[in-house]
Amino acid sequence: MASPLDRRHFLALGALTLATAGLAACTPRPTASAFIPPTGAPVTEAEAARRVTGTVVRRTLTATPMTLDLGGTTADTWAYRGASATEPIRATVGDRLQVTLTNDLPDSTTAHWHGLALRNDMDGVPHLTQQPIAPGDTFTYDFALSHPGTYWFHPHSGTQFDRGLYAPLIIDDPAEPGDYDHEWIIVLDDWLDGVTSTPDEVLAELSQGMGAGMDHGAMGHGGVDDDDDEPQRQGHMLMGAGSDLLGGDAGDVYYPLYLINGRGPQDPETFTATPGQRIRLRVINTGGDTAFRFGIVGHPLTLTHTDGFPIEPFTAESVVLGMGERYDAVITAADGAFAVIAEALGKGQQARAVLRTGAGAVPSAEDRLPRTRPPATAADLRAVEAVRLAERAVDRTIELRLTGGMMSYNWGINGRRMDMEQPMRDAIGVAAGERVALEFVNTTMMWHPMHLHGHTYQHSGGGPRKDTSIVLPGQRLRVEFDADNPGRWMTHCHNVYHGESGMMRAIAYQQN
Repeated sequence: MASPLDRRHFLALGALTLATAGLAACTPRPTASAFIPPTGAPVTEAEAARRVTGTVVRRTLTATPMTLDLGGTTADTWAYRGASATEPIRATVGDRLQVTLTNDLPDSTTAHWHGLALRNDMDGVPHLTQQPIAPGDTFTYDFALSHPGTYWFHPHSGTQFDRGLYAPLIIDDPAEPGDYDHEWIIVLDDWLDGVTSTPDEVLAELSQGMGAGMDHGAMGHGGVDDDDDEPQRQGHMLMGAGSDLLGGDAGDVYYPLYLINGRGPQDPETFTATPGQRIRLRVINTGGDTAFRFGIVGHPLTLTHTDGFPIEPFTAESVVLGMGERYDAVITAADGAFAVIAEALGKGQQARAVLRTGAGAVPSAEDRLPRTRPPATAADLRAVEAVRLAERAVDRTIELRLTGGMMSYNWGINGRRMDMEQPMRDAIGVAAGERVALEFVNTTMMWHPMHLHGHTYQHSGGGPRKDTSIVLPGQRLRVEFDADNPGRWMTHCHNVYHGESGMMRAIAYQQN
């Protein structure tokens, strides 16, 4: 992990950001008609070219107000009837998925299928790929499942996915060896809705900024071991949440609960197995503002996939997941009872579950993950040869400067904040068939998990194929993807409060 930057470096980055913003303001913007629409012929042709099995998997969902039991704490929230953290949608690669979503909420909603290369008009971004689903209305999502892996879905409407509106989407591959005895889906989450506030109330408070004389970025910095220290709550904000693993400031928001599969540490989920059995884990971070360090006490993880794509096996004590990231791993179960832990980095709390293979006391709440080695991150991993992008020259490089800060809560890209009602206002064009390089340049004092819709990119130097990646403060991350899925796609920070405050941008295919 890179060390935090000094003040001079940040001032230089800030000056360059202002210059970039000024140039952008002087550059004529193409009109929306210059880009392929979500229902255009190239979108239909790309969908028709995807492999299909002939099987149609049909599911119905209802987004509705609901009271949930979070392991002893009840919360009045919004959730799906028909899917949840413990009730995934599951299909096989090549199947056609049809999901009919009925909106029983008081607000409009959508469903975004996180990580999938799917047809553009099914991507679920209001005002960009579809009209919002109004209260009382129904919409059917219908698309081919073109790649196996661990995915999930959630609304792309305001702060809704920081409620209970999410569930895993698992796409199986019959060609995978499946040399394991169990498979467990492990969903990590930070939770506040219906317990301390609503996400909309949190966003309203954050949007007022930090106020004069308060330096949010400086308050939370410390060493890796300070992740066990207790930051201070101020309203809905969290002060002093610091982690070197995240480059300093770890997060903005106070959460009263951290969950594994919808259950808090007072009444944890228990996974059972027999000693010696091999277990595949599919770990998903569905949180709104929290990175987790995940591991199982006494059990090395052999990481096998990230964001749905296979990697060269990598053994680690633990792994860091930013919001939206997924990691698959294999463990061999030991004999006894062991803590399954997701440390909320910088926030002094944990989500916990139990792995039980035999007799033994319930693991102590004082148990911690080992720290003899740094946790794994995407920088440690390499894609397997079968899924690496072919070697070719880059046709287009797009620099995306991540801008803004806590003082004014003015998060943006290239100095501009997304207008959610006009998402094509600052769209960046690409052409079908191009090899595109994205360079995320983080000029801010916070880390950002950046997500690209509709595509999977590759980290430089043979790194992993991913759709969501952590960009540390003051750092540059270069990734490449092939422009092979026409339409209008979003790239954004998957911190829900940063994204909804403006750190989003449309990347759209140009008309021929």
